[in-house]
Amino acid sequence: MIKLIYDIVIIGAGNLAWQLTKELKHYGQNIVQVYNRSLTNAKELSKQINCEYTSDINCIDKTADIYFILTSDRAISDISKKLNLRNKFVVHSSGSINLNKIQFKRRGVFYPLQTFSKNTKVDFKQIPICIETNTKKDYKILLTIANLMSNHVIQVNSKDRQIIHMAAVFANNFTNYMYVISNEILKNNKINFKILHPLINETNKKIRNNTPKKSQTGPALRQDFKIIRKHLSLLDNKQHKKIYKILSLNISKIISK
Repeated sequence: MIKLIYDIVIIGAGNLAWQLTKELKHYGQNIVQVYNRSLTNAKELSKQINCEYTSDINCIDKTADIYFILTSDRAISDISKKLNLRNKFVVHSSGSINLNKIQFKRRGVFYPLQTFSKNTKVDFKQIPICIETNTKKDYKILLTIANLMSNHVIQVNSKDRQIIHMAAVFANNFTNYMYVISNEILKNNKINFKILHPLINETNKKIRNNTPKKSQTGPALRQDFKIIRKHLSLLDNKQHKKIYKILSLNISKIISK
């Protein structure tokens, strides 16, 4: 029989751990313990949800139903090997790590497709949660928990999840780096980055109603080489010039596709 409330141990105390742990608690899950290599960080998160904490991996509670590994991707496999548990359900929340990197017979993935910051609350109801398990019973467990938290729960295998994560890097991380460059250019010319906020907001609105390809605008799409040359002449940073050229070249090719 599938329960509605589970005893959960949280492994990790970073940005995702802070947000997901509080959300699990909000929807009635029983967080029994937080583990982190840093005792200070484990204690800080445990205070938010009133549970036990430890920095000793050998002292992790062995009676819980589910163990969420919410660490950096490179630490998941190593931590999984060090967990001294028997017949327990162990889950990670990475977009890029294969399900089989968890060294337990009962294993799963609970991947919220969102960027997280420690102290910025997000609306989990709007966040797609990708889930994967190696047994039907454990799938039902993750599905039950995910459906409490989100209106967008998707069953995704490891390969497709990794593709989604890669696409998210383009859409989020690389896009944000363009903001970093824009801010640097404006700051060097004593112009406030806030002047671009309405433009950024409008672009985000457009891609909700159109495909990204149809939403593309600018001198590269129009093949306005006069403006492109002017922009390049204004750029002092060689790396910024290189990026501008590469992106302009690829955007100009959209016309022929």
